Amino acid sequence: MSFFDPRKDTSPPTVSYADVMSSQDGLKVWIELICRYGFCFVEGCPIDPVATEELLKRISYIRHTHYGGFYDFTSDLALKDTAYTEVALEPHTDTTYFTDPAGLQMFHLLSHTGGGGGYSILLDGFRAARRLLEYSPEDFRVLCNFEVPYHASGNEGISITPSIGSSPVLRGRLDFNFKDDSALTSILPYQIRWNDSDRGDMPIYPSPLPWYRAAKLWRDILKDPDLEYRFQLQPGTALSKLDADISSNMLRYQVFDNWRMLHGRSEFTGARRMCGGYSKINPHAFSFSSLPILSDQNVVNMDDFQSQWKILSLGSREILERI
Repeated sequence: MSFFDPRKDTSPPTVSYADVMSSQDGLKVWIELICRYGFCFVEGCPIDPVATEELLKRISYIRHTHYGGFYDFTSDLALKDTAYTEVALEPHTDTTYFTDPAGLQMFHLLSHTGGGGGYSILLDGFRAARRLLEYSPEDFRVLCNFEVPYHASGNEGISITPSIGSSPVLRGRLDFNFKDDSALTSILPYQIRWNDSDRGDMPIYPSPLPWYRAAKLWRDILKDPDLEYRFQLQPGTALSKLDADISSNMLRYQVFDNWRMLHGRSEFTGARRMCGGYSKINPHAFSFSSLPILSDQNVVNMDDFQSQWKILSLGSREILERI
């Protein structure tokens, strides 16, 4: 795992659409970059929702939710969700209200007419968690252990909460039940759940005050502009410093790990058309020095991605010999 530092790194992880779609080697490179950095751009993409859907299917099947499967939408409030508006969205993770939140998410801006704004924001939640641990191990521990209720209830006939009950903001492989700080020095979570818009009422017992204190520090860290990677997706136009080699009728897709990367956007005017989808896998279930790291949350719904990763990395013959 590596952190992309937008203040120092001038070239974000990027692969070619042609390579991903035409070869297993190209697909492997794409998957590895998502695993390492939490996101990856795919450049040289047709401005076409059908092509976007086929690209996402190269990794795994598309996850269906109450928003449908592959989505193609504008800011018309067709569904009661802030994504369907023009307002600014603070960095957050999606589908916190599912037992198994969406693993990967893809965004493709198809058009933006009659206005401006709408800068995309990515923020590495694991990097923010490491900073929280450095600032306050106790607050880090609170966010790893205090369970938070989430829900989705905005649309008619929809009232979704995790079937397992509440979940902490930071979920780790060892559940972070440590007696002291000595075991925390090299620990990072494998899943971030953070979306104030989806958070339910906090319980009164045990007292939520320690959680609110920890959440305030966490939110302050997330507001640090040094952690934000801001960029403008402009279909049909090369992005000035990132896309100088992309022709005027091509675009790049944004793909990221929803268990690791928080995403948001600035307010915009005009009409934007977006498409994309969720994939029911999570790339952070993997360790490049060994076989995938397994836990209750990873095994049940991550099998398709694990299968893809092992075959591309080790080959079918070696996999069969290990069974």
